[in-house]
Amino acid sequence: MKISEIEARLQEITNPSDPFIQALGRDERKGAQKALEKWMRKLQKEREQLEKFREMGRFEDALRSHGCRLIAGIDEAGRGPLAGPVVAAAVILPEDFYLPGLNDSKQLSEKQREAFFARIQEETLVGVGFASAEEIDRMNIYEAAKKAMLAALGHLPAAPDHLLIDAMEIPASYPQTSIVKGDAKSISIAAASVVAKVTRDRYMQEMDEKYPGYGFAIHKGYGTKKHLEALMKLGPCPIHRKSFAPIKDRPAIRR
Repeated sequence: MKISEIEARLQEITNPSDPFIQALGRDERKGAQKALEKWMRKLQKEREQLEKFREMGRFEDALRSHGCRLIAGIDEAGRGPLAGPVVAAAVILPEDFYLPGLNDSKQLSEKQREAFFARIQEETLVGVGFASAEEIDRMNIYEAAKKAMLAALGHLPAAPDHLLIDAMEIPASYPQTSIVKGDAKSISIAAASVVAKVTRDRYMQEMDEKYPGYGFAIHKGYGTKKHLEALMKLGPCPIHRKSFAPIKDRPAIRR
């Protein structure tokens, strides 16, 4: 077989015990061995992703074994920035959901987050909630994050049986489990972290058009050097958090 034919055939094989794989191992051509090595690396990566996904599903599996069916993972994005809202998401995954590579949104590239966001929106139940910069200033960031989480929970199209929340508890009537670093330990919370992050990033890109000059589309409101320089030059705008330093020391608001 030509090397291109070997590569095409390998795309159809998932079993390392397949006779074709055994025969290919005896093919001494460099191109054939290179194709086989590439296939083996791909297979190993897929196995690692499956193992990681199963590991991150252990909280959901334990709850399902006790009769829970609608398990909502909840997470937020945007506690640390100097501008913009804190955004929370609640996500209920179907029991057969599988998305290789899904992880804490901070561990993913923007391209990966966008692709995962689309899959999650298509195949799961999602609710999203916001708490504005003004609300953050009024009630503090911790309480604002809880408000956003409650709003996300309220926007779910179905009532959950149990909540899995990233390192927080919220005043909700549902049974809940708080998991420290839950976005890296629970697949439901990881899905929520992706939805919250992508939703907030898109919002900040819109704010970049409304309030040009700060670079919101790039840094999403975090305190980067460019952002701080823009603050010195322009002063804060209405979506800046006036209770956060250094903005609280610059009371003038750009309209």
